[in-house]
Amino acid sequence: MFAFLNGNFLPEADAFVPLNDRGFLLGDGLFETIRVAGGKPFRFAQHLERLSRGAVFLKITLPFTSKQIQKYAVELVEKNQLSDAVLRVMLTRGPGPRGYSIRGADKPTLAMTLHPLPPVNPDEPLQWSLITSSFRIPAGDVLASFKTSSKVLNVLARAEAEEKGADEALLVNTNGEVGETAGGNIFWIYHDKVCTVPTGRGVLPGITRAVVLELCQALGLETNKRVIKPEHLRNSEGIFVTQSAFGIVPVASFNGEPVAPSPLVDQIANAYNEMMQRESA
Repeated sequence: MFAFLNGNFLPEADAFVPLNDRGFLLGDGLFETIRVAGGKPFRFAQHLERLSRGAVFLKITLPFTSKQIQKYAVELVEKNQLSDAVLRVMLTRGPGPRGYSIRGADKPTLAMTLHPLPPVNPDEPLQWSLITSSFRIPAGDVLASFKTSSKVLNVLARAEAEEKGADEALLVNTNGEVGETAGGNIFWIYHDKVCTVPTGRGVLPGITRAVVLELCQALGLETNKRVIKPEHLRNSEGIFVTQSAFGIVPVASFNGEPVAPSPLVDQIANAYNEMMQRESA
C-alpha cells in the first residue's frame, strides 16, 4: 500500500514522521475519515471544509490547498487500486520544540492513508449492540466542532464497550445528556420523527449526520434536534449510528435491551447507499 506524506507518495512502510512531530507528542492536529466509493471520496468537499475550519481554529496552516489535497487523494486511490475503501487524512502542527508553545512549529505535516473497507457479512445485515459508557464528554467543549487527533476518551469508551461484549459505546455529556457514540453520531426515531442531538452539546457535527439530515428533507421525513437523557432512548422506535466508514448502522440492542427495527431506518439507509452510488458514478 502507498501512503501520501507531505507531497510524496511512498510505501506505507517507508512513511515516517519525526519523533518531535507534535501530532505524535501531543495529539496536536486533526484528521478526517472519508468513505471512498467508485474511486471517489464521498462528500470530500465537506470533509475538507471541516478540516480547514479546524486548522484555522488550531492555528495550523494547511500546507496544500483543498484542490491539491483532493487531487492527491484521488491519485492515492489510483496508486493503490482500491476503489472502495476508507481514506484517512491527517494534519498535524508538525515538528517542534518540546513543550506546549507553538513557537518554532511552523512546518505542518499532512499525511493520507487508504484502508480496505471494514469486513461485513453480506448474509447478515450489520447492526450493533450499544451500551452507555461510564466516560463523559464536556457539554460545552469548543473543540467538539472539529475532529482533533486527541481521541483517548473515545478509545477508552470503545474498549469499555468491547469488554462488555458490545459493539459501540454511547457517550453522555457532563450534563447527563445523550452526546454521541465513540465513533459516530446517534439518531433515534420517536413518533415518526428522525431525531438527533443538536450541536453545541459536546457533539461532533459529523458529515454523515449532515447527509442524513439532508436525505430526510428530500424524503419528506420530519427531523428534530433535541436534548434527551439516555434512559429516554428506551422509548424510541428505532436507533441508528452514523459514521463515514460504515454509513448507517441500526442499533439492535441498547444496554442489553432489544431495540425494535424501524422501517424508517431502512428507508434512510437505502437512500444513503443510493446517493453514494449515484455520486460515485
